[in-house]
Amino acid sequence: MASVTLRNIIKVFGDHVAIKGIDLDVEDSSFVVFVGPSGCGKSTMLRMIAGLETISYGEMKIGDKVVNDLPSRDRGISMVFQSYALFPHMSVKDNLGFGMKINGVAKAEIDNRAQAVADMLGLDPYLDRRPSQLSGGQRQRVAIGRAMVRDPDVFLFDEPLSNLDAKLRNQTRIEIKKLQQQLGATIIFVTHDQVEAMTLADKIVVLNEGRIEQVGTPMELYESPASRFVGGFIGEPSMTQLEGVMTDDGIVDCGEIRIPVPPQRFDLPAVGAPVTVGIRSEDILPVDQGEKPEFAAEFEAPLDFVEMLGNESLLFLNYQDRVLVSRVQRPKPMEIGQTLRFWIDGARIHLFDGETELSLLRKNDT
Repeated sequence: MASVTLRNIIKVFGDHVAIKGIDLDVEDSSFVVFVGPSGCGKSTMLRMIAGLETISYGEMKIGDKVVNDLPSRDRGISMVFQSYALFPHMSVKDNLGFGMKINGVAKAEIDNRAQAVADMLGLDPYLDRRPSQLSGGQRQRVAIGRAMVRDPDVFLFDEPLSNLDAKLRNQTRIEIKKLQQQLGATIIFVTHDQVEAMTLADKIVVLNEGRIEQVGTPMELYESPASRFVGGFIGEPSMTQLEGVMTDDGIVDCGEIRIPVPPQRFDLPAVGAPVTVGIRSEDILPVDQGEKPEFAAEFEAPLDFVEMLGNESLLFLNYQDRVLVSRVQRPKPMEIGQTLRFWIDGARIHLFDGETELSLLRKNDT
């Protein structure tokens, strides 16, 4: 396997700068996920690594080799596409071996490697079937197997699970992660699904408008988002964000909600400065279902909707025409329209500068 190194990578389409000077190190044998909203540049980045798009400026290395001008076939990569891209007239076995066949690999070697991959992915019973005779999950495993038989330095996945139903997507996600751990593979994986990113990645790269917003482990991004954008993008349900101003007593005034914050946790701005408060759903607590936090702000709001998730529920609240979401473990019975009282845990909130939108969390508190 190999590392991937990007230095000041820029991609220009006509007058549009799609990728705006990206620096990134993907370590050998790591699982890195590119995530971000549609149009942020994640698929363009993957296609440049694959050699399917040219690099306008900058330098890219796979291992110790500069690959800017190398064709895709010489980069030591294999790519798995969203659409599977299987040959419909070929059997599973022939799909697995096709890349080796056109590269002149001996038939015995093709058969051995295809069989080994089929055994690993549980495809042995389907080797004589055609793609139309397989389920979506089985076809995706064939696409992954076709990438594996080439024994690449780097695997590239372009939203490979988006065509699967929810249950199959979860199952295939687990299979891919186990496979990466088993092979010690370097994987770069593109998805728009931040839950997918959180569950798969060793390291997540959050992209926004052609730039990197933050790189870190899933928990680093969840617990210490570097910007308002990252805080709102990472996490399900999305972080509630309220506009406020700093007061002289260390409280964020959000109108009817005044949230006390521990001053040692943040580099607080001047009194009167605008800030954005980010609140995770688990930090909005029903007053009658837990202990009052040390830094607590109390408010009330009517219940709009309840989403049952088994041992927990999401309570959707209508607060001044804003939707706030509270995550509650084993909730008590409650009625839609009922006005409920909640605490916000001020020791767990996130603060973002109202102008730069960057986090105000102290670096030594991350």
